[in-house]
Amino acid sequence: MRKTVFLFACAMAMNAASQNNPLLEKSFRIPFDRIRAEHVEPAITQLLAEAKAKRDAYVANAAPRTYANTMTAFEDIQEDLNQTMGLVRHLESVATTPALRAAVTNVLPKYTAFVSGIPLDKEIYAKIKDFAATPDAKALTGPRKRFLTWTLDEFRRNGAELGEADKARLRAISVEMSQLGKRFSDNVLDATNAFEIVVKDDTLLAGLPESARAAARESAKRKGVEGWRFTLQEPSFRAVTTYLDDAGIRERMYRAYNGRAAGGASDNVADMKRILELRRERARLLGYKNFADLTVEDRMAKNGDRVREFLATLDRKTRPFYEEETAKILAFRRSIEGDKAPALAPWDIPYYAEKMRKARFDFDEEAVRPYFPMDSVLKGMFELVHRLYGITVTKVDNAAVWNPAVQYFEVRDADGSLLGCFYSDLYPREDKRGGAWSDGLITGGPIDGTFKPHLGTINGNMTPPVGDKPALLTHRDVETVFHEFGHQLQHVLGRVPVRGLNDVAWDFVELPSQIMENWTWERECLDLFARHYQTGAPLPEDLYQKMRRARTFRAAYAQMRQLSLGVVDISLHVDYDQQRDGDILAYARRVFQRYTPAPVPEDYAMVASFNHIFSGGYACGYYSYKWAEVLDADAFTRFQKEGIFNRKAGMAFRHEILEKGNTEDPAQLFRNFMGRDPDPDALMRRNGLITK
Repeated sequence: MRKTVFLFACAMAMNAASQNNPLLEKSFRIPFDRIRAEHVEPAITQLLAEAKAKRDAYVANAAPRTYANTMTAFEDIQEDLNQTMGLVRHLESVATTPALRAAVTNVLPKYTAFVSGIPLDKEIYAKIKDFAATPDAKALTGPRKRFLTWTLDEFRRNGAELGEADKARLRAISVEMSQLGKRFSDNVLDATNAFEIVVKDDTLLAGLPESARAAARESAKRKGVEGWRFTLQEPSFRAVTTYLDDAGIRERMYRAYNGRAAGGASDNVADMKRILELRRERARLLGYKNFADLTVEDRMAKNGDRVREFLATLDRKTRPFYEEETAKILAFRRSIEGDKAPALAPWDIPYYAEKMRKARFDFDEEAVRPYFPMDSVLKGMFELVHRLYGITVTKVDNAAVWNPAVQYFEVRDADGSLLGCFYSDLYPREDKRGGAWSDGLITGGPIDGTFKPHLGTINGNMTPPVGDKPALLTHRDVETVFHEFGHQLQHVLGRVPVRGLNDVAWDFVELPSQIMENWTWERECLDLFARHYQTGAPLPEDLYQKMRRARTFRAAYAQMRQLSLGVVDISLHVDYDQQRDGDILAYARRVFQRYTPAPVPEDYAMVASFNHIFSGGYACGYYSYKWAEVLDADAFTRFQKEGIFNRKAGMAFRHEILEKGNTEDPAQLFRNFMGRDPDPDALMRRNGLITK
């Protein structure tokens, strides 16, 4: 009796805690305005206890094995815990505070220990293998069959068949890597925020566009200083290095940006080495030659050697054009400054490239800004997907958000049913990490006989509104918005009946995002939104044609830049040996130099802030951007042939790509849409590097 009373009291206490903790409220409308750092540890602690109880009940269930009590119940063990931890990590990305950082740091080890321990759990693995041996399992078809096969493979790949000592070591590696990855990301944000240049003499601003001046003035005002303040946040950094005449300031910005987290209080160098050591050890324990083979085995590329072959092939095809471009930009500088003009330094390249583009095509990217106000871009993008996929995207007011700049939208199908919702957070802040990304917060879909809506976010760091002016975007910014919304489309349109199959292969995941960028170059699509923010006039045809002609300007350089990131990623994980190759920063510099048209300075340390591979999930996967770019360049040719708003082609892409998740092999999904395998030269043609 006493035990019953005690358990009842515990349950009541947990209920009370749930009612007072917004992270424990099971609501589709997440109360972001009420979530605080102090809620994190109690919520994760409670959900960990519940997940452990579910795990114990799962292995204790002696009933005959069925899909429901084996595979569905297996997914349920971590569902609430992972969803809540995802919300917490999202908030740390977009609205971090010292208290929130500390809270996440405190819960991360025990969370990681539990989650990484699931694929090592011999009792869970035994239940799944028992089910796999039943006639019911052998009769499975479609997504359920794929999920069973995929789950068994994931257990094997993650060490379920190892001895207990090796399993214990894998658990320890997972916990340490999660802590190191978080610290890496924190250090990058801190190093980014630690740097600023305040200019008080406006003569030093020569060459800088008015939009960048206004943003710098506004930044200075927010900090309570006189003059113009420049930071390492993307809009500020890009404007200075592209347009500012003062080479000294350009150099300071370049060195600061590419030296982030390579020393001082935010030094990532030791952690980078340790992360690589742990990844090598993990691969070795699991029986793989290297971390690339372990990581890529379940992706389209299948192994590290094929990744290297892919990157090397693109290198060979691109390098002659790249060398020609490099020679032309130096010749351009000397044509305007004389034969004795010095060789290009790295901080000169974007500056002279922009001048060369303007001279050759009479096109200045700043000229299109007035025609790309953010709200109009979003409306036009939503109209595009309405025409293609039959969906309607509508802004919803009064949603709880983590910052006043955040907006909330719902997505409905042609019959009015709710497919999902998403938040947009598109402007930089010092409490927000850099870059652009999309996240899924709640995964729904056709589950248990009903459709449950999805919830996600798109995030960016575009130039914000200044004064009474709206946020005005460059065309590159427009591409970024379309790109991240493409990721969100795959999330919100997903119709996967098994949650575990929502995440697609890593080298296929960029197809839905990158294909969206193609529409931003089409006149018919631009006419949906490219209108002057003051007059409403459409983008002038001559300006559009200049933009189109300049599209492939220095395409080889851009391709080699992306290849350099993919090559340094693979090289660090496969080739680098500290005893043989020495300092990791020097090693990475040597790799980057092969893809850089100017001598890389001795303090170049971009790899120390390479979040993608050290804290962002792209380790041995950065090649996937170029891999998927080949796919998207080819897939878009169907829309070019059938019409860029063609509903039949759009619905085929929706049904065969966006809705399917990982329910079929991605190569087959592509064939289902295109009727054939990818054309490997599609990307080179789109970039103007081959014409046949």
